Amino acid sequence: MTDPGEVRASDAEREAVVELLREASVEGRLTLAELTDRTEAAYTATTHAQLALLTQDLPATSAVAPPARRPEGRKRRWFVGIMGDTKRRGTWRIDQELGAVAVMGDVVLDLREAEVRTDMVEILAVSVMGDVKIIVPDGVNVDLDGMAIMGDKRIDVQEAPRGMNVPVVRVHAYAVMGDVKVIGDSRAKPIKRGWSAWREHWRQLHGDGDDRSLNRGH
Repeated sequence: MTDPGEVRASDAEREAVVELLREASVEGRLTLAELTDRTEAAYTATTHAQLALLTQDLPATSAVAPPARRPEGRKRRWFVGIMGDTKRRGTWRIDQELGAVAVMGDVVLDLREAEVRTDMVEILAVSVMGDVKIIVPDGVNVDLDGMAIMGDKRIDVQEAPRGMNVPVVRVHAYAVMGDVKVIGDSRAKPIKRGWSAWREHWRQLHGDGDDRSLNRGH
């Protein structure tokens, strides 16, 4: 008789787990990096046991309501570097649009350990003879638009394959003799993953060689 945990997972079951992960992120239970990695693992899972492992430390059901839209008139959260540096790293909360302005200075926004309480991260990035660097987990989808005059705006992120319901980071960039860059894990200083406990559990269940879907080459 087949072990219930070894029953093959369906596309619908994978999508259900991805939605549960998204809701957990909005509730503040997962960082952007954790959400991205677990989402990728959900899409590559083949059995019920592998899917269950991704949500074993989360509530079975979620009572969270859909995230509210940003109230009219609410100010954007700004990070400004004028002839100096401004950096935001580590654990922090994103529940509104962000703004980054670098004027002959540098602004670094590291989103990997952020708790994202919205469906999408939106950032207005302005660089005038300076640099704005936005660090995201590899595997998110990045939408970059705007303009560059004697400057540069670019993405260097390993994005998810088409069709995956992964987190989205939308950047509106305006660079004048400066740079706006969105880079992924592979181009940034590694961070210590907060999900090492369930990742180790995966190894114990499936062997060291079977967790490739949880690794991104870091």
